[in-house]
Amino acid sequence: MFGCLIEKAFTTPDNYPLTLAAVTAAANQKTNRDPVMELDEVEVARALDALANKFLARRQWPANSRVEKFSHNGKDAFSLEAGPLAVLAELLLRGPQTPGELRVHVSRMVTIDSLESLYAMLQPLIERGLVERLPPAPGSRAERYAQLLSPDVYPTGNKPIERSDEYAALQERVKDLESRLARAERQIVRLAEKLGMSLEALAQAGREDLDLE
Repeated sequence: MFGCLIEKAFTTPDNYPLTLAAVTAAANQKTNRDPVMELDEVEVARALDALANKFLARRQWPANSRVEKFSHNGKDAFSLEAGPLAVLAELLLRGPQTPGELRVHVSRMVTIDSLESLYAMLQPLIERGLVERLPPAPGSRAERYAQLLSPDVYPTGNKPIERSDEYAALQERVKDLESRLARAERQIVRLAEKLGMSLEALAQAGREDLDLE
């Protein structure tokens, strides 16, 4: 429901906030959804109550309205601007997506001039723990991004790249190599000092020895 409220705030601002019936229709929408759902108003009302209890949605009684309406509270709850909020909504509505897919789909809500602009929108979501970066799907070379507000809705079966055991092991190997290199450099400097030579002279002497061999 949270994604639906954000989406409609962007795409149908004249009809926003939404009545319970309108939220239900948005949740059961046949386009821009994966999976397509069939919820009744009781289930939608229960979900909206849960969002309101978490301060992610607000109940409103606009002027001249006879029915209660609902709006999202994403901007204040997560301190997000329009772009990142639209990206989060898209991931909630359609699950994990590649950068190319996200750029196309989110563009119906906000303008995204380039992939660099998309990455700038993803960054605050990742920093706040709302989105994670995933490895490519089988048969693909493109990374994917998934929302973490409701991770059980779109199980991926993958570990995020940033948290994978392989990535951590690679980082440790790089740190070890950097440490060894720094130690070797210190030893060479000390050797040059003992011999009363500059590093350049010591390096030249080494190259001459190799030539003699």
